[in-house]
Amino acid sequence: MNTTPSEDPRRSFATTRWTAVMKSHGDSEMAREALGELCAAYWHPVHAFIRRRVRDDENARDLTQELFARLLGGNGVAGADPARGRFRTFLLGAVKHFLSDMADKAKAAKRGGEHSCISMESLAGDTDSAGLLEVAEKPANRSFDREWAVNVVNRALVALAPEPQQEGRREALEILKPWLLGEPPDTSQAEAAARLGWTENAVRVAIHRLRRRFRELVRREIAQTVGTEAEIQEELRYLLEVLVGE
Repeated sequence: MNTTPSEDPRRSFATTRWTAVMKSHGDSEMAREALGELCAAYWHPVHAFIRRRVRDDENARDLTQELFARLLGGNGVAGADPARGRFRTFLLGAVKHFLSDMADKAKAAKRGGEHSCISMESLAGDTDSAGLLEVAEKPANRSFDREWAVNVVNRALVALAPEPQQEGRREALEILKPWLLGEPPDTSQAEAAARLGWTENAVRVAIHRLRRRFRELVRREIAQTVGTEAEIQEELRYLLEVLVGE
């Protein structure tokens, strides 16, 4: 289901993971498989978002697992709106709705004197002050989006990494990685060349090729969750905005 570097993303939208899910709302085997892959890919951003609202790490993990179990349970995307095609947008809304539902259940259990495995106090987003919740919502959204952006970049880096047996290439990637991520390198390109036993020109060429391949992989990751070329470009711009803006 993944595109390959030689494929034109504009020709492969029909088989992107999110498109497959949206076409049948999770009813087909392909859609369920695609949704499972998306959930696996976005576990870390969701867990990080929930962890900020839940004081106990074990509760945060339990809530994250429960959310994804519900999404994968059959009707998890029944209410998804194709007009808002980004999986990131859908997922953030699903997390908020889920946490609100869990908070309501915790309140009801407390009023009824029942034991609840998720304590009401652990839901950091649970408050009687609508104003405070509204003020806190924007930074929380931004934080989720940053986790999403970091997740996309990390998945692209994993895909970029050579096979374990290619030690020389792995060492080269580790040394040249700062030039991919826009971080201030600790060494100059001349020093990197000396460490690798390469010429400076070889280092420049390698950085150029790695950057191009890295951009392809980031683009491919994003293309799994949107439906048009314009949306890919918009997501790429937003990814850079949330990473650079922190």
